[in-house]
Amino acid sequence: MPPKTRRSAPSGLSWDEAPLAPVVLVRGAEGVLSDRAVARIVEQAREADAGTEVTRLDAAAYDLGRLEMLASPSLFGEARCIVITGVESCTDALIDDTITYLRAPADDVTLVLQHGGGVRGKRLLDAVTKAGHPVVACEPVKRDAEKAAFVAAEFRRARRQIDQDAVQALVQALGSDLRELAAACTQLVADTTGRVGADVVERYHGGRVEATGFKVADAAIAGHAGQAVTLLRHAVETGANPVVLVAALAVKLRTMAKVEAMSGRGGAGGLGLAPWQVDQARRELAGWGPEGLARAITAVAAADAEVKGLSRDPVFAVERAVLRIAASRGRR
Repeated sequence: MPPKTRRSAPSGLSWDEAPLAPVVLVRGAEGVLSDRAVARIVEQAREADAGTEVTRLDAAAYDLGRLEMLASPSLFGEARCIVITGVESCTDALIDDTITYLRAPADDVTLVLQHGGGVRGKRLLDAVTKAGHPVVACEPVKRDAEKAAFVAAEFRRARRQIDQDAVQALVQALGSDLRELAAACTQLVADTTGRVGADVVERYHGGRVEATGFKVADAAIAGHAGQAVTLLRHAVETGANPVVLVAALAVKLRTMAKVEAMSGRGGAGGLGLAPWQVDQARRELAGWGPEGLARAITAVAAADAEVKGLSRDPVFAVERAVLRIAASRGRR
């Protein structure tokens, strides 16, 4: 492995920008992204030197002097990659040893510190940042646009193509859990060939409660009251929670309201939405006016309160909201 010069690096790199460097801090509570970043660094180390020796240490069980021993020049001169996980639970010995090591990192060693969040080890984190080493940020992914970008990146990594509507379907079906979303991407890559379309996602994940909720919402927003109620009753019979169903209605209407509010202000940028979400909301807004949208949002707000304890019959509350939403379409 060629010598690596230490240089000032930006903090807050994304997981897919994690670089090969003498010391890299992977920081954040999103375990999937953190693991991806560490794997990327290890892969780069092995690409630079196929003989790289990889050692993994648990920060909570770290013993004094262990880092110095592992980073000492090797008898055979092989490159080394030391990954220390769980730094948020590290021992005082690890903090002291690593801060000492930062003064003169070895050229043939890559040290990766994986910190899952919290205040433990702050002195160490500050020392890494002050020394100018790369920091990879792996904070929880909350916005649908970020989840869609994650799905697209997973397929690019696998050298596979996926349609935008298929990305949307995956996020809607499994977006509440990034690890589950990642597993679904892996499954689709392994079990299918060619370009992945929405029909493939529907075949694998169409039965999910989240996906069912959005189907109910789609029908209601289109003004198809009968279809929406039929889908709703089927969803309830197959175990869908009324709270989740109302949440799906709220997400759809909230997105439409955001896009509608920006329609006269030069675009929908800065809303935290993926382009396909904006395009879909614009299509769904056809036939809707401000008054109808306000009525629909009010109906969902009432249903949300009812399914969370204000009604003895939460299913009826959702059904009533669906009917009100469908009837609100066309009101200007």
